[in-house]
Amino acid sequence: MADITEVDYIWKNGELIPWAEATTHVLSHSLHYGSGVFEGIRCYQDPDSGKSYVFRLRDHMERLERSCKIAMIDLPYTVDELCDATVELLRKNGLKKAYIRPLVYRGYGVMGVDPTGAPIDVIIAAWPWDAYLGPEALANGVSVGVSSWRQRSNNAIPPAVKATASYMNSILAKLEAKAHGYAEAIMLNEAGLVCEGTGENIFVVRNGVLSTPPLSDGLLEGLTRDTVMCLADDLDIDTIEESLTRSDLYIADEVFMTGSAAELTPIGSVDDRVIGKPGEITRALQDRFFEVAYGHIDDYADWLTEV
Repeated sequence: MADITEVDYIWKNGELIPWAEATTHVLSHSLHYGSGVFEGIRCYQDPDSGKSYVFRLRDHMERLERSCKIAMIDLPYTVDELCDATVELLRKNGLKKAYIRPLVYRGYGVMGVDPTGAPIDVIIAAWPWDAYLGPEALANGVSVGVSSWRQRSNNAIPPAVKATASYMNSILAKLEAKAHGYAEAIMLNEAGLVCEGTGENIFVVRNGVLSTPPLSDGLLEGLTRDTVMCLADDLDIDTIEESLTRSDLYIADEVFMTGSAAELTPIGSVDDRVIGKPGEITRALQDRFFEVAYGHIDDYADWLTEV
């Protein structure tokens, strides 16, 4: 996990302000009760043309809007306004490739579990950020462990909302994984089925078939997950959604994680059971993903917003 690299501006509540001035009060509601929703988005620069594209920007902002609806947060900006603000922010900061973090949160004004009356603050930040799990992760894969912490259930915190409060057990699982020498954790749901990583969806390959847990097993509807399933169809890779047990991870031919931060990161071992080097299907999907993100495949041009 890399430190944040400061840039010049952050977009907050409709205007660009200096990075150091993007502050909030210590008694803001979301700081105490986790009442915020967010997104993670990538901007890629094509190494050939030098052009920059935000990947699936509108889809991310639409999911942010849905998260607000589920969390009963009145989002004061339209999806179009948020998309325009993101492009403006990247241009103003001179960022050609970046990680982008929109956040909608309840600000200062009330205290207590009832958030009624708290103002809604909206920010979009962006900064340079390379491989989420380290520079070697995309090429060589990482070791992971199945966490003792379970993912929140459908009727506890809805997995369809990407909420700040949802990530407490992700934090606990991540710290546990690090303490055990793993780069990342995989969490099971309350039924003991494979759910997701601390911030990633999970895919396995066995006998040439790509599979991933269904949304009904309590995972976030990841946009990179959706991307991979679309690309697998392009490459004629048989793909199914099915519930998975931890044993399915151990005996898989290939395993990888997906997410806006993690991109498509291979997994080399699970609970010290060796999966091996990144496999043929993982590599094909990884290559295809970056070809799309760099604007090299016209069929997916509508996923890209040029900066």
